[in-house]
Amino acid sequence: MPRKALVTGATGYIGGRLAPRLVSAGFDVRAFVRTPEKLDDVPWAGDVEIVQGDLTDAEAVRRAVSGVDVVYYLAHAMAGRGDFEKAEQEAARIVAAEAAAAGVSRIVYLGGLHPDGELSRHLESRKRVGEILLGSGVPTVALQAGVVIGSGSASFEMIRHLTDILPYMPAPKWVRNFIQPIAVRDVLHYLIGSADVDPSVNRTFDIGGPDVLRYGQMMNGYALEAGLKQRPIAPLPVLTPWLASQWVNLVTPIPRALAVPIIASLQYDCVVRENDIVDVVPPPEEGLTGYRRAVRLALGKMRDGEVETSWQDSSVYGAPSDPLPSDPDWSGHTVYTDDREIDTKASPEQLWRVIEGIGGENGWYSFPLAWAARGWMDRLAGGVGLQRGRRSATTLGTGDAVDWWRVEKIDRGRFLRLRAEFKAPGKGWLEMWVEERPQGSHYRQRAVFFPTGLSGRLYWYSILPFHGIIFSGMLNRITATAETEPTTQGAQR
Repeated sequence: MPRKALVTGATGYIGGRLAPRLVSAGFDVRAFVRTPEKLDDVPWAGDVEIVQGDLTDAEAVRRAVSGVDVVYYLAHAMAGRGDFEKAEQEAARIVAAEAAAAGVSRIVYLGGLHPDGELSRHLESRKRVGEILLGSGVPTVALQAGVVIGSGSASFEMIRHLTDILPYMPAPKWVRNFIQPIAVRDVLHYLIGSADVDPSVNRTFDIGGPDVLRYGQMMNGYALEAGLKQRPIAPLPVLTPWLASQWVNLVTPIPRALAVPIIASLQYDCVVRENDIVDVVPPPEEGLTGYRRAVRLALGKMRDGEVETSWQDSSVYGAPSDPLPSDPDWSGHTVYTDDREIDTKASPEQLWRVIEGIGGENGWYSFPLAWAARGWMDRLAGGVGLQRGRRSATTLGTGDAVDWWRVEKIDRGRFLRLRAEFKAPGKGWLEMWVEERPQGSHYRQRAVFFPTGLSGRLYWYSILPFHGIIFSGMLNRITATAETEPTTQGAQR
């Protein structure tokens, strides 16, 4: 009988890559997620059992760990606000208790490298979660990883955008701190190998790649691999972690809520202090991946459109997460809509390729200055803005990020609904339909906004004059672009 592995955080950056690799390694995999719809379009969804629930719900966790041999604990509140430490530690206690009661034989936890002494709130919380799991009575391997480098990782994207955008880098003094990055492929190797560790092992293990670098060296290592000139870097003692997070928020796609914990972890030298992991999980046959090669592999994945998971997939703190109610449910509520439609000689396939490729480098097909201005307003407010882009330039799946939108529903070839994640006094959606016609197709788009209080109503009316330009421009340019698309079904943009 294959062993059963429970993967928490299966919609996250690491969990979304680990689950299919566990399947390939012969495990029977159960994915524990809050929003199963996010897995609707991943290629491995049919190979795993998907269970819905929250880690703070003891009954849901009890069902999830039933019959499980190995629990992978990969859930973190990266963009946590308020008392996120309490929530993280409560979830860890519940999983620890239920795993012990269910007779789970191994817990594998992924935390972060950290020095001794005072830590940032996020690093301290990661450390405390590991201690709770190690004290569960279930043999636990708590891996403490350095900065993870891979296509789509938040740390890699921060390095990439800072280096791409800035020819000269005024930086905080922590650019001189030593860091031991690790390639995402090596993290996955250690996670899978930890399932086979002897039952007597219950401890932390530091894991990192073969290179120990200053953060500034990592930026210039990226520059060399990307074909850029190395960047002069001037450490400035006045850039506090808070100020640095504002700076990162403005010049990279990483929102402020996510930049804060990343930058907080860079305040210290984070290097491997012991290499005992080699005694229980041998390194990959080809050896650990060096930093420059990890960057090269990540850039290749991006170039080929093969980014498996991305930081973009993470939920944004404070962003609307409730789905759009059906039209009949609108009765009795204040709701504003902008509904437009048009016939086009483009085939349904041509039209859909344009719709599925919207956003990112392709833009929004209307009034780019207005979109850019609204995006910068959102960035200044701590939102995701338009820089977040999208994971794939040609295909979308449920839960994918598209600039400041999130795919809420997709019926490929026919319908796309995007939920707004920008800062606004209300909730917004954008819907697009494709219908076949005898001489082409019919395109319909609808913007929907549920205002919150007076400010929401004033917000809608303040932008109403621009709707005629923005939404009519989208309607006309999307269909015009579709009419120039190749007619071969499945052709790439």
